Amino acid sequence: MFFFLSLSIEGALAGALYALVALAFVVVYKASKVINFALGEWLMLAALFIAAGLQVLGRNLAEAMALGCAGMVVFAWLFNTLILRHLVGQPLISLLMVMLGVGTLLRGIAQLAFAGVGSRIELPVHTNPLVLNDLVIPSDKLMAALIAALMVVLVAWFHHRSRIGLALRALADDQQVAMAMGINVHRHVLIVWCLAGAICVLAATLWTIVTGGGFGLMLVGFKIFPIVIIGGIDSIPGTIIAAIFIGVLESLATGYLDPLLGGGCGLLASYLALILALFVRPFGLFGRERVQRV
Repeated sequence: MFFFLSLSIEGALAGALYALVALAFVVVYKASKVINFALGEWLMLAALFIAAGLQVLGRNLAEAMALGCAGMVVFAWLFNTLILRHLVGQPLISLLMVMLGVGTLLRGIAQLAFAGVGSRIELPVHTNPLVLNDLVIPSDKLMAALIAALMVVLVAWFHHRSRIGLALRALADDQQVAMAMGINVHRHVLIVWCLAGAICVLAATLWTIVTGGGFGLMLVGFKIFPIVIIGGIDSIPGTIIAAIFIGVLESLATGYLDPLLGGGCGLLASYLALILALFVRPFGLFGRERVQRV
């Protein structure tokens, strides 16, 4: 029972980080209907911007994150101006191939431009682990999960309560109607991509701190797809619930099945859950079913 509880808590903490990363995916899709297959590369680029600020420019973590946000905003503007605007009205396969190509391009640029940048991002404070009887909770994971949960709440509030969020929800319902009502579609799509870039900065920082360094963030994108599809690709509450569920499921599968089967069971379990969810509700547990008249 203690082992089960320990794995569940660790999975829930990881799920909070998953939810934050998944938000960068969902907010973009809701506003622009673009599936960002290069999300892992966006996280990698954000982490590299932060590490460059820390190690090359000698800034503290807050300043490096601010520089990272600035870099991601500039990248989002270039991406939206040079690529996305030219894909309006194009077939879905064209957008898919472009997003995969952008991911490959980002990996190549990162290897050249950030070749001398190390891979360690540390918290500016060191705290002891939280001990509850025999249960030990790493303080860095707990702090990262709390920060991620706070950011998720703020993004959800922004999307549902702010004026810009109202415009984004109008875009999610019907871009043509939103344009007819005077909403600047291109400007708000740019805003949502910049928001996704800022989310990636925080998510990459927390993920790198928790995992102890390294920029294998591209693999995080593969973990996010089951979450957004199970929860509903256009549902923020569904994404949060699915992220916690997948985090706990991966932790339990890793703890119980990896010693027996040799590893990789966590990711396998999440994709098996994805297949089962597609059989039950193809549009996600909290997603909206698209009803079309024939």
